[in-house]
Amino acid sequence: MDIFAKATARMGPLGQYASQVHGYFTFPKLEGEISNRMHFRGKEKLVWSLNNYLGLANHPEVRKADAEAAKDYGLALPMGARMMSGQTKLHEQLENELADFVKKEAAYLLNFGYQGMVSVIDALIDRQDVVVYDSESHACIIDGLRMHMGKRFVFPHNDIDNLRTELRRAKKLTEKTGGGILVITEGVFGMSGSLGKLDEITALKKEFNFRLLVDDAHGVGTMGPTGAGTGEHFGVQDEIDVFFGTFAKSFASIGAFVAAPREIITYLMYNMRSQIYAKSLPMPLVVGALKRLELMRNHPEFREKLWTVATALQKGLKSRGFNIGNTQSPVTPVVLSGDTPEGANLAHDLRENFNLFCSVVAYPVVPKGTIILRLIPTAVHTLEDVEYTLDAFSKVKDKLDKGEYATGKIVDVV
Repeated sequence: MDIFAKATARMGPLGQYASQVHGYFTFPKLEGEISNRMHFRGKEKLVWSLNNYLGLANHPEVRKADAEAAKDYGLALPMGARMMSGQTKLHEQLENELADFVKKEAAYLLNFGYQGMVSVIDALIDRQDVVVYDSESHACIIDGLRMHMGKRFVFPHNDIDNLRTELRRAKKLTEKTGGGILVITEGVFGMSGSLGKLDEITALKKEFNFRLLVDDAHGVGTMGPTGAGTGEHFGVQDEIDVFFGTFAKSFASIGAFVAAPREIITYLMYNMRSQIYAKSLPMPLVVGALKRLELMRNHPEFREKLWTVATALQKGLKSRGFNIGNTQSPVTPVVLSGDTPEGANLAHDLRENFNLFCSVVAYPVVPKGTIILRLIPTAVHTLEDVEYTLDAFSKVKDKLDKGEYATGKIVDVV
């Protein structure tokens, strides 16, 4: 079969709905400055779908730093990969400050979070090693593991008893291969908001002698007394061997970093193919990240405001009988029962009649019969936003229970 013919004939589990939902539920255009209120299709909406946790995206100091850096350096500098011609003092400064912030010896900048995680996994392990990972790990972890030529075992989400079982299997294998064991989990799981049980996982290290890689994309800036992440929240930051963070969430930018003992960072610098063969992170992104990190450190009230809004939203939803799972982070999933058309029609009602924009997730991303509305509270939301949202959700839940969204087809949104 011709490759193009195959691609168009098999659009995939999400692509098969493209003609119905493109531009509305998928690839929607939110316009205006990033905030709690933006425009969608010409109308102002209350937005709960952006990972601008600390409200830094349009902070005046951030906008000024971004603009001045773009003016001073442009987007080309530095030219070339870090190893060849893309090294600067500011890149090193940011790495040092990030390492200090997340309480690690050293850090290394990455151009993208997704690509970076794939490359970290690829560089750390070989065919003799065994990986044990959480079943709800992010796609970047799964794709990194697809490149692994050795054994890998998965344990059900946060099931520590099963993790112990898989570690026993891994230990038997590595005793034969001479390899090591890498456990991979997340600090904050981005869909459910649950926390990886880092305290219980690290307690197994002495028995099984493994290294721990934690993807804390949603935890940096939001979790822990200083915002250092979920490990700090549990008091086990020192037990995380390789800490991964991104600039796409609390930093409200683009890029990522990995932090670990200095010798491991040096190893990664010389072995991560995605960085060896990629252009260095542009200077405005580096300068901008330095300003964002400065604000995170000096303004704990941003994180406090985030948690004030998140707590009010989650308590309010629970008090109204909504199922928000076991989230322990700002990520707030609202789990409902219904099929894909019902989920789409409910979300359409929220957007068009309540002017409320949030992400909707239905089959095939989640099991049939399940609808998840995912809310991301931020420091720029208000308690008035929370009350309005609670009222709106109660009304659409009542409609859902009465079968008003059960048309059997998705409303025409194109």
